[in-house]
Amino acid sequence: CAAIILAAGRGTRMGPGQDKLFINLNGLPIVGHTWRRFDQSGLFQHLVLVVREGMQPAFQELADQLKIETPFSFTQGGQERQDSVWNGLEAIPEGIDLVAIQDGARPLTSVATIDECLREAASTGAAVTACRVNDTIKTCDAEGYVQKTLDRTSLRAVQTPQCFQLSIIRAAIREAQRRGLKLTDDTAACELIQQPIKLVLTDLPNPKATSPSDIPLLAQLSQQLKGATD
Repeated sequence: CAAIILAAGRGTRMGPGQDKLFINLNGLPIVGHTWRRFDQSGLFQHLVLVVREGMQPAFQELADQLKIETPFSFTQGGQERQDSVWNGLEAIPEGIDLVAIQDGARPLTSVATIDECLREAASTGAAVTACRVNDTIKTCDAEGYVQKTLDRTSLRAVQTPQCFQLSIIRAAIREAQRRGLKLTDDTAACELIQQPIKLVLTDLPNPKATSPSDIPLLAQLSQQLKGATD
């Protein structure tokens, strides 16, 4: 198994001058929590960090601070998320069968969730972590008027990791490239080739740092998880 940690985004919704991945979260950058979790999971033979141009020294310094033991490498991010994923896939060494793709800004993913997602991908070809939708979801028109209410019993919010047999995700993204599509979700590429995707439901906290309001919640949850494992 290998993992691709996507860490090339700037996080513009955090505001000007903020690199969300390096915002301090209980003593470590957000991406440091993510990287450490995948390193210490014992599930991976290699980790690929997809980073922005010029950021490799900062990530190497972070690796030294974290004392990362899993072999890792860096590759450069692309213009779109899909391009970054492809660059990560191209950087995976020989001998890898399964790959987990993880948002660097999702620091609380549990090892149990990663493990289950990998196991499902090994069996079915593709799997994605997801949670049930508790809010009522409505569709609207271009002017913002409600069109209809969706049945939330069949709705799921997908997260990461998204795990795949390596040959399958490569074929899926090649198909998206062939069609000229730019997808923000890796499993959406699998839908193009009619690849079945298993949803791995979890109730464990797995939020992503997207806006400033997310940081206090992440800090609180991180502290609670740390206390539970001390």
